[in-house]
Amino acid sequence: MALRRQKSRKQQVAELAADYLKVKAVTKTAKGAKKAAKGTAVYKVAKKTPIVKRIPVILGAGVATLAAVKIVRGRSHGEPSTA
Repeated sequence: MALRRQKSRKQQVAELAADYLKVKAVTKTAKGAKKAAKGTAVYKVAKKTPIVKRIPVILGAGVATLAAVKIVRGRSHGEPSTA
């Protein structure tokens, strides 16, 4: 087990800024996915259906958003994405 070295204030600030930018990128990606989903025929039909019938569509959009977030986070850490 390696001992962890305490990071300097500059390193902490730089890491925090990088994390902030990553979060912003993820939110923009999710926002874009939401806008794209709203343009689809499935969304337009689901909007006219009762709430109970909308649940699968809403869950599908949520899963797609989570997948996009995982892909973006995987790229940001330098790991190869599995998608």
